[in-house]
Amino acid sequence: MTNERTSDGGAGIGGVLVAICVGNTRTRIGIISEGKVQSGQSVRHEDAAAECLRLRESNGASGFVISSVNKPVSVKLEMELEATASVYVIGRDLEIPMTHGLDDASTVGQDRLLDSLGAFARLKEACIVADLGTAITIDFVDGQGTFQGGIIAPGARAMLRAMHASAGALPELEYSAPNPERGPFGKDTAHAMQLGVRYAVSGLLRETVERFAEKFGAFPTVIATGGDAGLIEEDPLVDRVVPDLQMMGVAEVCRAALGGGGDEPDRLHGEEDSDSSGDE
Repeated sequence: MTNERTSDGGAGIGGVLVAICVGNTRTRIGIISEGKVQSGQSVRHEDAAAECLRLRESNGASGFVISSVNKPVSVKLEMELEATASVYVIGRDLEIPMTHGLDDASTVGQDRLLDSLGAFARLKEACIVADLGTAITIDFVDGQGTFQGGIIAPGARAMLRAMHASAGALPELEYSAPNPERGPFGKDTAHAMQLGVRYAVSGLLRETVERFAEKFGAFPTVIATGGDAGLIEEDPLVDRVVPDLQMMGVAEVCRAALGGGGDEPDRLHGEEDSDSSGDE
């Protein structure tokens, strides 16, 4: 391995880095430079290594930082990259600097913690983070930056697959937004299924936010992220859609490894958003 990790947990990290967030069905890749995240992109797992190498070459990156909820994919990716530059793996080489109030934190996904870290580092206030991808997670971070946990539910595509698998008469569909001009009544089976998923996601968000707010005693800022964040982008409960929130969390991990140095992190209010396409 070419990794030259330092004994202080990664203080050798610096400069420009390729950030890699391995999801369940896609990999999100971007550049971290001076504590800020450049435009991210989602690629197929099998295309990730080549794209990472291209980004490193074109941006002069000193190494790679990987976060993952899909270990088989991330292990293979690390093996493909480690011959070219240092590879730092979050959870092994770099810790996520976030306290929690969970009964058992051993199984919580890195994506949830990194989303929450990225949001709180920029807001500095209690917030709710909704990540819509293969699964839907909605989590609460309190005013002290403590990850309190949240909910996990099937994502839009998982709902459609489950309906088809459980009831053979229902078609196998990819999710697409229902045409609002067709109204709220499903005019055929496919339309009814798409509407059902859309309303299920919206209802899940509303019920969860209201319960979190009731416990918290106020309505905190709601941040949406993930490949399917467009499902709730127009919901009045959502204050901001931030496509690369998890990657912002990765940037915070790197800042912590540097001992808190570097520029101020990306802002969540008023900045230009990057492309939100891709299922994480």
